[in-house]
Formats: sequence, structure tokens, C-alpha cells
Amino acid sequence: QVQLVESGGGHVQPGGSLRLSCAASGSVASIYAMGWYRQAPGKQREYIGHMTNGGTANYPDSMKGRFTISRDNAKNMVYLQMASLEPEDTAVYLCHALVTGGHYWGKGTLVTVSS
Repeated sequence: QVQLVESGGGHVQPGGSLRLSCAASGSVASIYAMGWYRQAPGKQREYIGHMTNGGTANYPDSMKGRFTISRDNAKNMVYLQMASLEPEDTAVYLCHALVTGGHYWGKGTLVTVSS
């Protein structure tokens, strides 16, 4: 079992930046990639990206540029740096870990972008 706990969400004004953190615990040796999704009210969950243990990051084209994922493997952490935030980025941001044979989710942290 892997437990994921996100932090760093909150309110930010349009154009602002925010960094989210996710701490993994439990069977962390089984993790081979960690990343982020988001889910806005009334919308489907949206993939933001992942980073492997070796540091290779993958993002869909829609997320390239304003979102950057980083990891601290020694601390079992994954981060999401977000820039130039817009009201459309308002969502619950969820941490995701890929392990051999499965995956795990955090409970999410809410990011609200408004003036």
C-alpha cells in the first residue's frame, strides 16, 4: 500500500503561481512514477503529467508550459509548480503514483483561482 498526501492548495489570483506538494509513504519502493491529475467541478479528471524515478517527465500538450513536475526521491515527494494561473485552472489537484501492477491516488488539494 502507498499513501499519498497533497498539500499547498489554496486561493490564488489570476496570473499567480502556486506549488503543490505530495508526500508518499508506505510501500514507496514499489513506485516507479509519480504525477498529478486535476478535476474541476462538473468535469472529468484531467491528466497533468508524470515523472519517473529516473527524472523523465511526460506532459500532454495541453499542459506543457505552465505546469512543471519535479520530484525529490530521497524524500518521496512530488511537486507541481503552476504558473500564470487562470480561473479555468480551479480544480481539485490529485497526486498519483504508479506502482507495479497498480496505482494509488491522494485525496486531493483544492486550488481556487479568482480575483
